[in-house]
Amino acid sequence: MRKSKILLFSVLGVLIMVSSCKKDDPVVQAEELVKYIETSITPATIPAYITASDLDDKITAQTNMLIVDIRSANDYAAGHITGAVNVPDHKLLLQYLETNSVAMDKEIYVVCYSGQSAAWSTALIRVAGYTNAKSLKFGMSSWSTEAGYDKWTGKISDDYFSSMVQTASPAKPAAGNLPSIDEGSEDGEAILDARLDKIFAEGFTCTTDAATVMGGLYDNPNYFIINFWSEEHYLVGHIPNSVNYEPAEDPFTLAKDLKTLPTDKTIVVYCYTGQTSAYMAAYLRLLGYDAKTLTFGANSMMYDHMPASKWTAPTVSRTLVTSK
Repeated sequence: MRKSKILLFSVLGVLIMVSSCKKDDPVVQAEELVKYIETSITPATIPAYITASDLDDKITAQTNMLIVDIRSANDYAAGHITGAVNVPDHKLLLQYLETNSVAMDKEIYVVCYSGQSAAWSTALIRVAGYTNAKSLKFGMSSWSTEAGYDKWTGKISDDYFSSMVQTASPAKPAAGNLPSIDEGSEDGEAILDARLDKIFAEGFTCTTDAATVMGGLYDNPNYFIINFWSEEHYLVGHIPNSVNYEPAEDPFTLAKDLKTLPTDKTIVVYCYTGQTSAYMAAYLRLLGYDAKTLTFGANSMMYDHMPASKWTAPTVSRTLVTSK
């Protein structure tokens, strides 16, 4: 996976050069990238989770797997899942897998505090070819009842439900171009490698929150808000002006609605928990879109009216290992 110009003096020569370099055009490069990615994975299959109880069962069964904890070294040392290795800088996750020659088909489980930065990181390694990688849903918050692990309960809120609307979704924009990216290649694999390096280097910084969005961001013409739910759930209540893209339709593909996403606006994706939206924001940034995820999702806006995936604190505390 991680793998001259010549001076032309005639008009014919210039035309030949323009034709032969067509794929070097930044927009065409984006299309080559998407085509290459879609030969092995589609956006709908990028989000992939494991629950705390299922991961605990795998540990008990001594499944051959790799658990990667991307929390800080201090938090990892204070208590982590049995057998987990620590990669405290999540920007180095792909580098860790490659350096340690981890098999592409190995079961990999990525763990963070709330499940959101793990989702972002897992999206990128799944696109890179580690298609059995999953993130721990709700992160370490779902693993232990001990003090200090719950990063979720303090984030849930119903404060913004009165501002939600139950109107039909606005029409999606007309299809246009893909983003302009320039990685100096016409080869899909080479473009992907370059884009992965760039997005990992950014880190999990593509975030916004409920207070920012509900403070009027949805009225900002420079933003495009995506509700990533089924239409049925969308009609329960959604952010005003948000456009519904249904996950079941796999909308972010060339064959579907990918080209309806604006390239001249900041895209904010929101879901129930901020985890699926983190997956999708990572993917869209990989393609060149200016995409953000709304942290903690609808749990932070309309918790009491949530149609699915409400945060519930664990009732059992699973085994933790400490490091000296």
